[in-house]
Amino acid sequence: MSTSFDSADSSRPMMAPTTQNRASVRLSLAPSVAHSVAPTFCTTDSAVAEITDIGKGLDRMENKALVQQRVHLSEEKCVNLQKLALGAKLERALDRRMSSQDAVMRPRKPTITAASSVDLNEKDKVEMI
Repeated sequence: MSTSFDSADSSRPMMAPTTQNRASVRLSLAPSVAHSVAPTFCTTDSAVAEITDIGKGLDRMENKALVQQRVHLSEEKCVNLQKLALGAKLERALDRRMSSQDAVMRPRKPTITAASSVDLNEKDKVEMI
């Protein structure tokens, strides 16, 4: 076992080996090679059984009469329907957007601007003199 630091203490065991046989099993949190080599008890049989159960459930949910009525479109018809759907979607969006922006022509009220008010004041001043 080579490590980056070699010392005289590294070759000695950390604890003296026990001579007693233990009645309990000692569990370690440190990873061990034995865990990766040990055979697993989990088999794929349960996974296969679960997948077949799901498949059977989906078959029961499928309505055979509706499957026979389903329409299978050609590639050309599918492209045409996609274009029509996009055009209809765009038209609806533009209708919603433009409906609140319709212009309404209303008669304008005469407004007094700052320049005309100055002119009136000057005329009043001339008349007063």
